[in-house]
Amino acid sequence: MSNLLNQRLALLDSAAYRPLLEQGLRGIERETLRVDSQGQLSRHAHPESLGATLTHPQITTDYAEALLEFITPAETDIADALEKLDKIHRFSYSKLGEEMLWSQSMPCPLPDEKDIEIAWYGQSHIGMIKHVYRRGLALRYGKSMQCIAGIHYNYSLSEEIWKVLQRAENTPGTAMDLQSENYIALIRNFKRYSWLLMYLFGASPALTTSFLRGRSHQLETLSADTLYLPYATSLRMSDLGYQNNAQDGLVPPYNNLMEYMRSLSIAVRKPYPEYEKIGTKIDGEWVQINTNVLQIENEFYATIRPKRVIHSGERPIEALCARGVQYVEVRCMDVNPFDPLGINVETSRFLDAFLLFCALEESPLTNEAEGVESSANFALTVKEGRRPRLLLHKNGEAISLQAWGLALLEKIIPVAALLDKQRGGDDYAKSMQVQKDKLLNSELTPSAQVLKAIQAENGSFTQFALKQSSLLAAQFRARPLDAQDQAYFEQLAQVSIAEQAEMEASQSGTFEEFITDYRSRTSSQICCDN
Repeated sequence: MSNLLNQRLALLDSAAYRPLLEQGLRGIERETLRVDSQGQLSRHAHPESLGATLTHPQITTDYAEALLEFITPAETDIADALEKLDKIHRFSYSKLGEEMLWSQSMPCPLPDEKDIEIAWYGQSHIGMIKHVYRRGLALRYGKSMQCIAGIHYNYSLSEEIWKVLQRAENTPGTAMDLQSENYIALIRNFKRYSWLLMYLFGASPALTTSFLRGRSHQLETLSADTLYLPYATSLRMSDLGYQNNAQDGLVPPYNNLMEYMRSLSIAVRKPYPEYEKIGTKIDGEWVQINTNVLQIENEFYATIRPKRVIHSGERPIEALCARGVQYVEVRCMDVNPFDPLGINVETSRFLDAFLLFCALEESPLTNEAEGVESSANFALTVKEGRRPRLLLHKNGEAISLQAWGLALLEKIIPVAALLDKQRGGDDYAKSMQVQKDKLLNSELTPSAQVLKAIQAENGSFTQFALKQSSLLAAQFRARPLDAQDQAYFEQLAQVSIAEQAEMEASQSGTFEEFITDYRSRTSSQICCDN
């Protein structure tokens, strides 16, 4: 354990500062497809009884109309966020009729591309630009990729912790700048070590054959309808999932917030020839916001992002420029099909300890060579993470995944112990032991368990996924909300519908004017270009 980590843990272990560990916020965004009882993608519009996707704070859609996204309020204890997520699921099931939620990250057998509906957000200018953005994604990457689901884990520390560290370490700079750069340091460490998360929690070693739509691949055949890799942990996070050649090298390893924002702002303005050939309109209809490498900043497929809550109509990079980093969003977590919510409290406790370790551990400045090495470790783990004696590379030297993983856990254990000391109990220590067991025995990993379950269903990914989705659907339907909670969500739905209607009725100007103004804010108004 580094001297810096030791010093910071000792500082935060004092009676004056330890309570700050419970003041950060946690939130979860869970994506899940709506499917029918046969496991086919829903062709129905988002149920109006769930509320308006544009304005509902907890129930919306992601890229496809059938891809629900559940968003928990931010909570100081992740267990409370998971309880809220459970209630969102139970309310949704009260409105889904015969439909159910797909329990996997990789999608069900999909219809033709033309029959996958893009998410719709109404006729307001803001709603339309969200829809046009998704039209652009469909043109650029295809609609099938827009049906992949994941778990996003939002994490922040108390702002007071950063101030405590600044005073103790006598670091110059404003509180906002120091907080932002500490989150960037966290992200650098996350990039170095996130392969570990894919080994421990990856849960997508297989997919339905039809998902690839004839694309070339190096997968093996498990059955007539299923492709897989025998040692894969997360095909979702491989080059078969959320990857895009146009984004290669887009945001190089960065050492401060300014470098990150500058890279993104350039990409949002840099023309891309293939997208220029398409144009922004086809037969007078907007089909993408622009013809640049990125339409908007969120199109960049990162495993983790620095974030700031944005105001209505504000661009993410504008918020970061104006107010700095507020939290990080971890985006590489698969949906675990054995967890009703896609993630459980044990996993979440480890994520908290892992992210706190990344925040407190020494984080040297990075460079392109290290970025290439980290990306290679991540890519190898998602495709071959359970291969016996698999070697990764650390500072140019080969090291076994198992040995490096166990060494990292030893560094994280004191962090987990501090969290247990403040919260009481041993939940963090227990989660650490579970993860250690997985490193010692790969058969305990979710990816191995999923593969075993698929093999038990005649090697069919679809057969297993349909069985598991039906099982979880029955469990949720057997636990309806009480009258008070049901009324709360009914009210949220009605308010969201009214808010969207008001937005549509009160807006001024044309969509052409709105999108022109929106696009203009990618130039001189981006603070990092000044």
